[in-house]
Amino acid sequence: MSKLNPQWDLYVIITTKLGGGRPTLELVQAALAGGATAIQLREKDLPAREQVELGLAIRELTRAAGATFIINDRLDVAQAVAADGLHIGQEDLPAPVARKLLGPDKILGVSTGTVAEARQAEADGADYLGVGSIYATGSKGDAGEPIGPAGLRAIKEAVKIPVVGIGGINASNAAAVIAAGAAGVAVISAVISAPDVAAAARRLREVVIQAREK
Repeated sequence: MSKLNPQWDLYVIITTKLGGGRPTLELVQAALAGGATAIQLREKDLPAREQVELGLAIRELTRAAGATFIINDRLDVAQAVAADGLHIGQEDLPAPVARKLLGPDKILGVSTGTVAEARQAEADGADYLGVGSIYATGSKGDAGEPIGPAGLRAIKEAVKIPVVGIGGINASNAAAVIAAGAAGVAVISAVISAPDVAAAARRLREVVIQAREK
């Protein structure tokens, strides 16, 4: 995927400790087999060396699948593995600094929960926004109070770049997120904690596509 055409339909965030003891690469392969269009490696507790080793392997898998590959938080790891981009939160590397260091050809995503944060991230050079938490979630300890689909819609209407909903999203509520204007949904446990990762990914992607067609 070039920066010009990332597909955000189903953005699966890999946090291995939520994968039921299965190896990271097995989770990634299954998510991609189920139709994940973007993979983010979010392993905050792993040393940089291990993140790079994993990232290089995931880079090959995502490239083969035509999926976008994003690294969470670690600019050095993103550069080391030639990821498609970097995703940062409000407490991470400042977006203007990340944009400058990444260069113009890599994707920069920023987590936002308010219209003001979203407008600032867009002005700072973000290519897309991770917006949420949409619903209550246990996967991200820093998620904050849920903003709901209505909160996402307000952010979507305030910016020109794509917004991806995150936080407590699953096959039963993803349609409302797409209906509110999201380019896609980002999930952790709804896919990687599922007994059948590929099937969970496939079902979510179907929900997203059906919701967009309505």
